[in-house]
Amino acid sequence: MGRLSSVFSRFRWNRGACMRLFGLLGLVIVAAVVGLLYKSHLEGLKAAGVATPTQTVDIVGVKNDLIGIAQAERAYQAENGKYTSLGELVSSGALRMEKTGRAEYTYEVTASEQDFRAVAHCPAATFPGCTNLSIDQTMEIQTAP
Repeated sequence: MGRLSSVFSRFRWNRGACMRLFGLLGLVIVAAVVGLLYKSHLEGLKAAGVATPTQTVDIVGVKNDLIGIAQAERAYQAENGKYTSLGELVSSGALRMEKTGRAEYTYEVTASEQDFRAVAHCPAATFPGCTNLSIDQTMEIQTAP
């Protein structure tokens, strides 16, 4: 019995060591809980259709393009008394645009003498959950069907 008690006495923990062990164990448990909550939050965002940073940048670019198209339409209407197509805006020099789309979005303009509507068609096959955007002579960007 004396030998057994000497073995246990070597492994006797003092009060400070126990406190440090439980403190470290508590920290590990809290870190694990926070990690799981963070992971579930990110999965919830992906399920809700929140765009990736690249998609967000593309959408901002598309909105800027629509505003540019609308400003060119206003300038063209001021000079010519009517609104016009996207092709005519580019060929007349009222709008400088090298491509008729951005990040797989395509642009379409329908115009008459009194109004116009520019639509950015979303590539739903590539970006599920995205929406078409439009702008008209009110200069307000809206979702389009």
